[in-house]
Amino acid sequence: MKAHKTMNGVYLQGHGGLDKLDYRKDIPVPQCKTDEVLIKVSAAGVNNTDINTRIGWYNSEVTEGTLSDNARNGIDLKLEDTAKVRGMGDWNVGLEFPRIQGADVAGRIVETGRNVDPNRIGERVICDPYIRPSDDYAGWENAGFLGADFDGGFAEFVTVPSRNVYRISEALSLTDEALCTLPCSGGTAMNMLLMAAVRSGDTMLVTGASGGVGTFLVQIGHALGAKIIAVSGKSKIHQVSKLNPLAVVDRNSPDFVNDILEITQGDKLSVVADVVGGTYFSDLLSLLQRGGKFVTAGAIAGPMVTLDLRTLYLKSLEFYGSSAYRTDAIPKLIELVEAGKVDPAVDSVLPLSDIRLAQQKFLEKKHVGSLVLTPG
Repeated sequence: MKAHKTMNGVYLQGHGGLDKLDYRKDIPVPQCKTDEVLIKVSAAGVNNTDINTRIGWYNSEVTEGTLSDNARNGIDLKLEDTAKVRGMGDWNVGLEFPRIQGADVAGRIVETGRNVDPNRIGERVICDPYIRPSDDYAGWENAGFLGADFDGGFAEFVTVPSRNVYRISEALSLTDEALCTLPCSGGTAMNMLLMAAVRSGDTMLVTGASGGVGTFLVQIGHALGAKIIAVSGKSKIHQVSKLNPLAVVDRNSPDFVNDILEITQGDKLSVVADVVGGTYFSDLLSLLQRGGKFVTAGAIAGPMVTLDLRTLYLKSLEFYGSSAYRTDAIPKLIELVEAGKVDPAVDSVLPLSDIRLAQQKFLEKKHVGSLVLTPG
């Protein structure tokens, strides 16, 4: 049960730079609604979604990626008359500030709403970050996001609908710092591969393989029986190789396409799982076989790409954009983790009070796996 009326946490005070992240010790502890549970947060992951939301990157006026000073200093969208919606583009109707971000949450249930079984108190849990109304639980159109539409896990406590909260076995030896990477980083990867129906026999290319989502894509793809070719920076090839892909390719190789075709002995790929975007887009499509599948959930190197529609239709390609999860994504991910087929990669752990430093480190892209914050 709650012992205090206030808690430590981070308020996002508006779209902008790192200065918009305000660590405070006087935030009211949230109150459970009838169908919710109150979770004491033990760890919360850092991810691109929270940074993109902070800077307003989802607005269509933004054409560059997040590997720039804009992610540190914010983006001046110059839309003062539509300040509420300007930063979210087609994703949702806009944020209300202050907002507590944090989509990747692990912790324990300490209180339940009136319509929730009180026996859930004490459960070790993670959360599906896509929150849907009870009458449209399987739908995408009305899905809100934890940390954007609803206050999230960058605080000591968070309330989440009970149906979004999944129990984790006490027998599982993973730390909470590892578990907290599952909802957003792991869930994104799981959903991408479910949408693209990745299966045994596929040969799949994974871009951004050293990141939070990328490390999960490599492992989940391998668990589903696919042969994985990972792409990463040269300095991270050794660490990414520990995830047991078929091969790792230097993303900056001057002969990128031929490097991959040499690995496959000239065969084209059946799946590309891309979280990078930018200038590699045309090369990635050229590597796909006829009937191949391209699935994306990010564009850190830039959202604006050139598509020759003849490539799309003459090769009978399938394109998938992944955001709101299928309702089976988190349960299937938990199954793989509890079976020992997926092991979350955690690069480093910092206190929540160092959130600005954590996001700065995240943007430097020197890590492999996920960065994690603990409210402490």
